[in-house]
Amino acid sequence: MKYIPHHFTTEKIMRTVILSGIKMELGEQDTSLVAKAAAALSFEPTDIQNVEIIRKSVDARRNRPPHFVYVVKIIFSGTMAVPGVTPQGIHVSEPGADEQMIPKLSHVPKPKFPVVVIGTGPAGLFAAYVLALRGIHPILLERGEPVEERIKDVEDFWREGILKSQSNVFFGEGGAGTFSDGKLTSRSKNPYTYWVKKILIEAGAPPDILVDAKPHVGTDRLRKVIVNLRKRLMEMGCQIAFNHQVSDFLINDGELSAIVLQGGEAIKTHHVILAIGQNADDTYRKLYECGVKMEAKPFAMGLRVEHSQEFINALQYGPWSRHPQLPPAEYFVKATLPDVNRSVYTFCMCPGGNVIACSASEGLLVTNGMSPYDRSGEFANSAIVVNVRVNDFSSGRSPLDGLAFRQIWERKAFVAGGEHYRVPAQRMTDFLSGRKSSVLGNTSVLPGTTAADLQKVLPEFVIHALQYGMKAFNKKMFGFITENAYLSGVETRTSSPVRICRDSDGQSANIRGIYPCGEGAGYAGGIISSALDGMKAAQTLSNHLI
Repeated sequence: MKYIPHHFTTEKIMRTVILSGIKMELGEQDTSLVAKAAAALSFEPTDIQNVEIIRKSVDARRNRPPHFVYVVKIIFSGTMAVPGVTPQGIHVSEPGADEQMIPKLSHVPKPKFPVVVIGTGPAGLFAAYVLALRGIHPILLERGEPVEERIKDVEDFWREGILKSQSNVFFGEGGAGTFSDGKLTSRSKNPYTYWVKKILIEAGAPPDILVDAKPHVGTDRLRKVIVNLRKRLMEMGCQIAFNHQVSDFLINDGELSAIVLQGGEAIKTHHVILAIGQNADDTYRKLYECGVKMEAKPFAMGLRVEHSQEFINALQYGPWSRHPQLPPAEYFVKATLPDVNRSVYTFCMCPGGNVIACSASEGLLVTNGMSPYDRSGEFANSAIVVNVRVNDFSSGRSPLDGLAFRQIWERKAFVAGGEHYRVPAQRMTDFLSGRKSSVLGNTSVLPGTTAADLQKVLPEFVIHALQYGMKAFNKKMFGFITENAYLSGVETRTSSPVRICRDSDGQSANIRGIYPCGEGAGYAGGIISSALDGMKAAQTLSNHLI
């Protein structure tokens, strides 16, 4: 789009525009933004009254110096025609009307019976938050422990192989994301994303999550955020009950009438927000027994790869990899493979983090990635996964076939790891050549690794796709395949293989009063999208009370 130069008038007025694509070289400071914005628009720096950073990202395209790219909002005195593109390639546009929306949360009439939120992952927490702001004080039920106790249980699991079925990496306050990198990226353009991040910042998340193009909280800070969210919810009138697993749903004439807790206690309710996460296989089965409509859905599975962070930095940043302004390098790679009719991609990349063993059931083993906020660890890890279609695991008999399918490979991983929750691992080069690794070097894996043949813990179509995919990745990131890279597995919990069907009004497709949401319902993936879906469920439920 051609740049249209500004024209001053005798009477200056205050204007606001968005500038996208301001480049800052290594060594330059944010204080240079005013001068750069003024130069781009042929202004005097004194014409600019304020500069607000909207987004900051790293552009690291190998073989050229990395630099930072900014999107800023400026307030200036003067006039200019917008939108346009400056000679420097900087885009100029009017601010969007819905860039940073705050939800309208007027009070609604309280229902006769309590509203219940099942699950304290991001979907459940933000559903409860919205309900409380609308004058409804829900009962928030969590099958696992609060964060403080949960951390001890997970550390015992990694240190001694002691698994607690209700308090582990999957179950407990904060959901599975508590032990993760705390990524806040989302493909959604939902304008309420800003509000979700603001709530997280108020609870202790770092303020830079508002501007970083790839924001993250880190597992260390996220744990504190979750505790503060709990305290805030209780101040707002929510009841939070830990060690309260829902074991049954009572349904009369197609409508929810009560839920039953483990131990027999019944809670009469006509409104439940179902934010169970994707790891509650027993709850999925109970919902299916109760006749709640569900369907099988595609997911992805594969392995987790680990390189040294220093190696990934050098691969991504080249000779500038040690520059103090550059963050630990990340990557995302994908490949479409016509030869095997599959796609392969990296997922949940964790710079400076750990590969971690996870389980909620005896005899099953899953891997995931986890990083602290500063991402200061020696290793970088990422999942490499292959798309799994419904017809790969289901004959159409049950929507829960995907749960059984992934358990097959999780059990094989448990056995291959030595049956004590150590993670089976293999050199990448050995996996590609089909030989078992005899010796393993240092890794970040918690609790540790066992040398294994990973081709025995995956379906054949996944093995072939991974082998093709890693070779394709190596062409895009030359050096990705190396003897010093390790694979471990299995990675099966990228998303739920089940969708709990819902109508346009947000309720279960065939049972009134149940509001499925989040990752466990098959409508979200990750912290932000799950929180937004929980918000949506709470808003929908609230509006039905008016």
